[in-house]
Amino acid sequence: MQWLEVSVSVDPEVAEAVAEVLSRYAPQGVAIDLEVNSSQLADHVVVKAYLVADEDIEARRRKVEESLWHLSCIWPGIPEPTFTSIQDQDWTTGWKESIPILHLTKTVVVRPSWREYRQHKEEIVLEMDPGMAFGTGLHPTTQLCAEALEALMAPNMRVLDLGTGTGILSLIAAKMGAEEVIAVDTDMNAVAVTRRNARANDVAHLVRPVHGSLADVSGTYDLILANILAHVIIDMANAGLAARVRSGGTLVVSGILLEQLVEVRAALDRVGLRVVDQRENGDWVALVAKKAAGMPPNLNQMRSV
Repeated sequence: MQWLEVSVSVDPEVAEAVAEVLSRYAPQGVAIDLEVNSSQLADHVVVKAYLVADEDIEARRRKVEESLWHLSCIWPGIPEPTFTSIQDQDWTTGWKESIPILHLTKTVVVRPSWREYRQHKEEIVLEMDPGMAFGTGLHPTTQLCAEALEALMAPNMRVLDLGTGTGILSLIAAKMGAEEVIAVDTDMNAVAVTRRNARANDVAHLVRPVHGSLADVSGTYDLILANILAHVIIDMANAGLAARVRSGGTLVVSGILLEQLVEVRAALDRVGLRVVDQRENGDWVALVAKKAAGMPPNLNQMRSV
């Protein structure tokens, strides 16, 4: 059997979106080939997919090109894909060999399930395979949130992860001593992947995946993580996000571009969440906000009356 390899070279922040597009046409899976810099973070990514070269291959090729073109209208700079005909072979072995161990933060390491790694005493090692769903540590916003989480986590915290994706932030929180982590996503596939990742990393008893959104969450939390998009963060602030933050608790939000920063900070401030730290990676920003001790849990609703 012959295959058609589709290859797209992109920045890490675009890789997961490109992988999602290619996965529509490659049921065998999508490979994400990392090239890491001196700090062991990916600065270049090649996304590959393999299509069966049957009688419908030209039609699928055109669909791939059209889909990537539409994506490039949202993410300028995505190059045209490269197509290469290859003979039948175990190409999965080849791309697996190219996936490195990813040092996400000073203490958090992400390793593919097929790679061995000697864990240092202070490290947290997560077993996660690339290309499964959004959030395998490639995107700058994931790195920003992981760094903030590393600095903020304390034992026995109750954590809420909104827009969990693969559950990577939930896994880190659980590994760092959280008492309970609620991992919420509107995508059923993300919920399934989070559940699978929690089992693979022996934290299924701590991480509870939930299909839904902020409206489906009750109670208050010591730490809330929302690595989503700026407009979603603003909408959540207006819809009661502050009510879910425990008095004296902390909120970490990311998925914010520099030009969106002022608007997001203003939305958080309006509901009583004071920004105390700002972290940047390229054009992306993560904010850490605190809810003052003694503040009523429904402050945002009170201010909207």
